[in-house]
Amino acid sequence: MFATLALLVGAAPLPQIAFEKYRLPNGLTVILSQDHRAPVVAVDVWYHVGAVDERKGRSGFAHLFEHLMFQGSKHLHGDERTVFAMLERNGATNLNGTTEWDRTNYFETMPADRLELALWLESDRMGFLLDTVDQKKLDTQRDVVRNEKRQSIENVPYGKAEEHLVELLYPQPNPYYGYVIGSHEDLVAASLEDVKDFFRTYYAPNNASLAIVGDFKTAEVKPLVEKYFGPIVRGPQKPPVTARTEPHLKEARETMTDQVQLAKILMAWVGPKPLEGSAVNALMRVLAGGKSSRLYHDLVYEKKIAQDVSASWDPAMQLGGIIEVTATVQAGRSPQEVEAALTDEIKRLRDQPPAAAELDRAKRNVEAQLFTALENVGGFGGKADQLDYYEMWAGDPGYFSRNLQAFLDVTREEVQKAAQQFMREEQRVVITVVPEQKQAAGGGK
Repeated sequence: MFATLALLVGAAPLPQIAFEKYRLPNGLTVILSQDHRAPVVAVDVWYHVGAVDERKGRSGFAHLFEHLMFQGSKHLHGDERTVFAMLERNGATNLNGTTEWDRTNYFETMPADRLELALWLESDRMGFLLDTVDQKKLDTQRDVVRNEKRQSIENVPYGKAEEHLVELLYPQPNPYYGYVIGSHEDLVAASLEDVKDFFRTYYAPNNASLAIVGDFKTAEVKPLVEKYFGPIVRGPQKPPVTARTEPHLKEARETMTDQVQLAKILMAWVGPKPLEGSAVNALMRVLAGGKSSRLYHDLVYEKKIAQDVSASWDPAMQLGGIIEVTATVQAGRSPQEVEAALTDEIKRLRDQPPAAAELDRAKRNVEAQLFTALENVGGFGGKADQLDYYEMWAGDPGYFSRNLQAFLDVTREEVQKAAQQFMREEQRVVITVVPEQKQAAGGGK
């Protein structure tokens, strides 16, 4: 993630988003940033908990709580429909919650005169959620999550391959193994006390940051933050993450079948940690950042052997973010042909740096996406989200401008070095997905 208010690539110095950061006695980090362009305010709470904090046999707890947090709390009775309906009646937009490998967040954008309502809601589920979590709620939401896994992974084209790619990339006992959503077996085995202990440990004010961005006056908001969040009791010290990702010294590959029309190649590597991947970010853009990128031009436009291509790096995984390159095989072409073309293009970047025009285009592409995201005070990638991201990973909400500058300063040679360091063949995992063969009707004479 990056954020800035700069309007030109390389503008110096990069402007800062004005903010104030302070900490309540119970450990809650508060980040305030005034933005008076529109009469709205974003509230974004980040809990520093995700799959990385789950122990073996107890996967999926962080994502399970993403659901439980919308099922009411001590002073807000009801279920998900009640919570969403109450907020939407009061003008809420960009309303959701998400769980990733290392963090869980909840956010909403409210009309400026409804800010207090959002603070009350977020404080009630931070401080008083367990007052209403019982066996019935756990059983209901456990079933909801398991059904979500079926719908979003197991019954989605190529979904099972994506999940298995992570398992191969981060084998047990790595906590990333098993995917963020968790396994059916672990969810079924979870007891009510297991779940409550997890909440007490990780969903405490001293393991969270609260970003408020928008049309407000700091002198009026601070007393509201103290009123709603100040009385919440500090939680225990979060256990340190001691797991580490072992380097891959030998290529791992598998072939899987799926109910799909076209074959697909998935390649993945363990990439750099947050704030260490400026060159990798640029590398991904050179490879597949739009229709003028290398992979699209070579595989889709020129050779016509792939229907689509993608390249990405996850910048929010402390044990090393996933680098993934994929290509859907065009009808009538072979997976082997597409894999060879992907391998050749990546090797080309290991052997020779990209052209200056390619790198400049990648930087412009990233900057344009940032400006679009920062038009919003809240929501995915909005200002509040950016401030919380850099607070979590750098301990400084204003670090985004330094991170952006590092990206804008990336050289062609650094992109080449990143390909050499992170994308060698012996380091990768490769999964080839092929269509299931349909059995002929009948079956006998």
